[in-house]
Amino acid sequence: MSSKPKNYMNPYLAGVMLGLVLLATIYITGRGLGASGAMKSTVVATVDAVAPAHAENAKFYQEYNNEHPDGPLKNWLVFEVIGVVIGAFLSGLISNRLTFKLEHPQKVKSATRIVGAFVGGALFGLGAQFARGCTSGAALSGMAVLSTGGIITMFCIFGGAYLFAYFFRKLWI
Repeated sequence: MSSKPKNYMNPYLAGVMLGLVLLATIYITGRGLGASGAMKSTVVATVDAVAPAHAENAKFYQEYNNEHPDGPLKNWLVFEVIGVVIGAFLSGLISNRLTFKLEHPQKVKSATRIVGAFVGGALFGLGAQFARGCTSGAALSGMAVLSTGGIITMFCIFGGAYLFAYFFRKLWI
């Protein structure tokens, strides 16, 4: 491989390909794409392993385990996310963009970047739980089937991003 990173895929082609993958997923499984369900399955499996008595007595875990009699980790969304992680790794490797470097502006410390990433990820996960789906599940898949909830979710995601970008821009500029 050369030492110079390759350009990313044409965004228009990537968008069409994502749409085709989403169409195939809806056709084959009857559901759209999503990632928060995989995280929920992982949390349920972890609680089941660490505190089985709590999992047996809590209504949330009982309902989730009843929906997935083969076990929470056999949910197809878990395999989807594993595939996404492997695909992202291979994409970075093939395009010579695989590094373990923490990117941040010079005036932002590494610790600030890491704490910001964890806080942002936790808030995003909490929001996905409240919304009953992540951006790919609620917005992308929802809009693909012209769901009113999916369209509202997409407007809220972009509207919230524009609203908060002004306050956090100094961390990146």
